[in-house]
Amino acid sequence: DGKTLAAATYYDMTVKVWDVTTKKRSTLQGHAHAVHSLAFSPNGKTLASASGDKTVRLWDLATNKEPSVLQGHTESVLSVAFSPDGKFLASAGGNDKSVKLWDVATGKQLASLPGAEAVRSVAFSPDGKTLVSAGGTTSNAPGELKLWDVATGK
Repeated sequence: DGKTLAAATYYDMTVKVWDVTTKKRSTLQGHAHAVHSLAFSPNGKTLASASGDKTVRLWDLATNKEPSVLQGHTESVLSVAFSPDGKFLASAGGNDKSVKLWDVATGKQLASLPGAEAVRSVAFSPDGKTLVSAGGTTSNAPGELKLWDVATGK
């Protein structure tokens, strides 16, 4: 809705959230390593954070209660993305060469999709039926793009 701004802070392992109207800031703490990526849910009520501590946290921005912690990656999580309907979250596991698909309501891992290279980024298509993952071994080397059918995981 354009009323909230969030920033990942790499060195102090927190997420800063501002109400842009009142300029009030809150700090979300819980990661044990640098925060690499953030994504707002489509309704703006949940913020996902990806971290070098191998977890994804789902923060309820209305209550600021303890976040749901999604565990399953074996390396730093580098990117997160919500599906357009907000029901699913995808996470890129960096050097564990996987994409995880999560049920946002339950926090349950629905699928682990293998990559041939380190997975650096994920994004959903506008209709939510396709997930793209981008990988590569270094930032300047050519990498792989994979298109996944969200319903089948293929």
